[in-house]
Amino acid sequence: MKKTFSLFLALSAITLSSYAKPNQGDSTYDWFKKTTEVIHFQLSKAAQTYKPGKNPRSVYPNGTVRLAGLTDWTTGFFPGSLWYGYELTGDKKLAEDAKKFTLALDSIRNIKNTHDVGFMLYCSYGNAYRITGDKTYLPALSDGVANLYARFNPKIGVIRSWDFPWWHYPVIIDNMMNLEYLYWGTKQFNKPEYTNAADTHALTTMKNHFRKDFSSYHVVDYDPATGKVLRKATHQGLTDESAWARGQAWGLYGYTVCYENSKNPKFLKQAENIAKFIMNNPKTPKDKIPVWDYDVHNALETDELAPRDASAAAVIASALLELSTQVKDGQKYVAYAEEILKSLSSDAYLAKPDENSYFLLKHSVGAFLYNSEIDTPLDYADYYYLEALKRYAEIKKIQL
Repeated sequence: MKKTFSLFLALSAITLSSYAKPNQGDSTYDWFKKTTEVIHFQLSKAAQTYKPGKNPRSVYPNGTVRLAGLTDWTTGFFPGSLWYGYELTGDKKLAEDAKKFTLALDSIRNIKNTHDVGFMLYCSYGNAYRITGDKTYLPALSDGVANLYARFNPKIGVIRSWDFPWWHYPVIIDNMMNLEYLYWGTKQFNKPEYTNAADTHALTTMKNHFRKDFSSYHVVDYDPATGKVLRKATHQGLTDESAWARGQAWGLYGYTVCYENSKNPKFLKQAENIAKFIMNNPKTPKDKIPVWDYDVHNALETDELAPRDASAAAVIASALLELSTQVKDGQKYVAYAEEILKSLSSDAYLAKPDENSYFLLKHSVGAFLYNSEIDTPLDYADYYYLEALKRYAEIKKIQL
């Protein structure tokens, strides 16, 4: 394995020479450079191993890889990771691979039964268009964002998340992540109604999803006829009243995006209050990687009950870095995100080359209560980790 990695680095010397060069002896340079080399190797091998349309999602307990097909909500993350990998390394082969894995998702443009088209298309096709400017990607993006907007109910003021029959009109905090797709669609396709839907959804969610301490419920179920809140619950958290870690991360990221696009000060205040809940939470471990739910009993002592969730940490880091660019005192957010990224880039979380089925991060949790994807790599953990590293490099002016 070590020989394989050494050979890869030797063959990639030209590309790797373009990595960060602020100060060769700077500790920032050392950990960032090492991390980027591992990323380059893992993503290159992953692109060779997996097939477009069947993207790596996670790893089953028996060691086999769970693949994401075209209707899987996570299927856009691997192509998006390849695009970010290209930006972090400059390796044009990764861009070629990213294009192949992206275009394989074209039929997602026809999916109308979930809000997840934002994750599925904007993270793949959206990054593809952002980076290349190739208008080939626009028709799928146009159809997808129109389908997302069609799920907005102006009477209730929110976008429906799921069509499962056991809910009346469910809205999950995850939905905040897909508002960025609507804001982008407004600018790209001259559709101001998309922004109106995004703003309204964010305001309604602020009113009904959050507790006094700015922690968030996972699911709010509405009466589709009246807009009345029928139930506040969880689907993936410990209890209805607990603070599911990734849900808090989704909220932080979502309101940061909403403020960046709308400049509504309510959204900035909400983002900063969620950040306070996360950053000042006494149950956060020293390495800043949260357990899967902040309210798990004995969260700091019992690993069996409280596995870490690297995916939540990656989303938090990316969100805080973006939030830091929207405020005057952003350094506190950069510093916290840097702690997270250094932890995620340590041997405790970052996979060694040729291991972890070519995923980047170890130790994430999908749905603990369903015994699903516990202490496993996850495609969206990798995606937001890469996004956070890119944002960190831009803030720190690390030359890529």
